[in-house]
Amino acid sequence: MTQVTDHGGGVRSLRVPIPDNPLGHTLVYVVDTDRGPVLIDTGWDDPESWDTLTQGLTACGTSVAEIHGVVITHHHPDHHGLSGRVREASGAWIAMHAADTAVVRRTREARPERWYAYMADKLTAAGAPEEQIAPLRRARARDLPGFSPALPDRDIVPGELLELPGRRLRAIWTPGHTPGHVCLHLEETHPEQLPGQGRLFSGDHLLPGITPHIGLYEDPDDATVTDPLGDYLDSLERVGRLTPAEVLPAHQHPFSDTAARVGALLTHHESRLNDLLALLAGPLTPWQLAERMEWNRPWDQIPYGSRTIAVSEAEAHLRRLVKLGRAEAVPGSEPVTYVAS
Repeated sequence: MTQVTDHGGGVRSLRVPIPDNPLGHTLVYVVDTDRGPVLIDTGWDDPESWDTLTQGLTACGTSVAEIHGVVITHHHPDHHGLSGRVREASGAWIAMHAADTAVVRRTREARPERWYAYMADKLTAAGAPEEQIAPLRRARARDLPGFSPALPDRDIVPGELLELPGRRLRAIWTPGHTPGHVCLHLEETHPEQLPGQGRLFSGDHLLPGITPHIGLYEDPDDATVTDPLGDYLDSLERVGRLTPAEVLPAHQHPFSDTAARVGALLTHHESRLNDLLALLAGPLTPWQLAERMEWNRPWDQIPYGSRTIAVSEAEAHLRRLVKLGRAEAVPGSEPVTYVAS
């Protein structure tokens, strides 16, 4: 059965399933405007997800053909996957921050083989074992799904109101989970008069019970050393200063105590960085560090694909420690190892 929640004030959410994923679903928000409903995210590109989305819109008293626009918090397929189908069915515009639009454009233009080679090189440099790298060398284009995400036709400009007639929805740039992630601040009185400044559609930036993945920003053609974890921590503090009355995240459930959640996440990452420093008493490659980090299950039970994600998160934390002067690369090591400063 389609699950629709009415949040009041012309905002509803639909639980759109994510196939074979422990998160279960993406919360797609339907925001009424003077020109028709606007979606915040769309869900995974999958037949069941599409059926759930269309049935949910019917339950809301509208249809996919009536969608006026689609606002995407970030480019990941559980958020942006169905955007193209929605646009085909309705003529709706799609808006995304330029940094994530650039990721979408690279994904569409690069040959899959280029990405496989890039990821193999990255894992080699991280010190991954041959059994982790070999499948990437053997992979073929058909093994890589979601290689033609919809190209947005509008930019989300940080700090500006989006063009939603009759609503005040302001974009807040919150890089970290992706380079172009945005939260969306609905600058309107809470329908239940809760204290605080409106409501915040937080995407994956701020979730009530889990921490979003913070890995590396991947670009095969850009050697810039970015600091995604630093970006995320800065973005957290910026969102915390908004003091919204309620947060409407893309997963799990709405919540109200923004300051407490932001504080908990900042504390979590500081504790994690300290734990990694203890591990770096002796030199470790990023892969070796990932093997020793605490995850939600033992390393030998983490699936193949998730290990690649885990080592990316280890590298993001390493970059933060290096930038803070708390860790450093060991000169001449190959692959590069790191040690606490």
